[in-house]
Amino acid sequence: MTTLPPDKPLVLGTHTLNSRLIVGTGKYATFELMQECLEASGSDVITVAVRRERLVDASGRNILEFIDLKRYTILPNTAGCFNTEDAIRVARLGREILRGLENSGADWVKLEVLADTRTLLPDPVATVEACKQLVEDGFQVLCYTSDDPITARRLKDAGATSVMPAGSPIGSGQGVLNPNNIRICLEYLKENDPDYPVIIDAGVGTASDVAFAMELGCDGVLLNTAIASARDPLRMAVAMKQACEAGRHAVLSGRIPRKLYATASSPTEGVISRPLG
Repeated sequence: MTTLPPDKPLVLGTHTLNSRLIVGTGKYATFELMQECLEASGSDVITVAVRRERLVDASGRNILEFIDLKRYTILPNTAGCFNTEDAIRVARLGREILRGLENSGADWVKLEVLADTRTLLPDPVATVEACKQLVEDGFQVLCYTSDDPITARRLKDAGATSVMPAGSPIGSGQGVLNPNNIRICLEYLKENDPDYPVIIDAGVGTASDVAFAMELGCDGVLLNTAIASARDPLRMAVAMKQACEAGRHAVLSGRIPRKLYATASSPTEGVISRPLG
């Protein structure tokens, strides 16, 4: 069997990831189903919202009791924060929780500072400011942002470990709505820094969205709803894992150029007939 040359791992600050798929832990029908889907996804980093109503279910069970903290690195996130101060407070709370659990995710955070409850789009000014302050506080900051290339560049300049543009609004399932903006984000963020990690965060609906994001040249994909709210979450987790791998193989392979006219794939020498005209 032919063996492909090994791909380099995804490096996010001091963290090295074997899987380029990061999955969330919310919206699952049960914690037990979440456990199964996390395993099926092949992810080694999972993101958890640091809010009591997200950590504890109706029966009083803590989500962290259902996560293998030796196997997974936790990426705490500031979901539900609408200003800089709240985001910083939640990030610090996440750090203290994970330090107490001795999980290696204590030194980083997925930063979300939302501007609007209907679209869940980020507040660019507050996000940049929160990023600056969290970097000064010793965090490695992975920033959720829109697909605006200017904001993306400002976040990198603010010290973000990774910039994570949304493919489309959180939980919308619309996929990558504006691939040209993602391409520009990639160009700006990777200029003279080709290994700078850019991760699609939000809006993924199905496996083809993940593959497409990877084919654009993104370094990874973060998703939650597309698995948790699927008709068969466990099967979708497998699909997302395979799509992420397929998209990565495709971008490393290099797609053929699009052409207006056909190009024969079989030899034209020795054919028994010629077209008319």
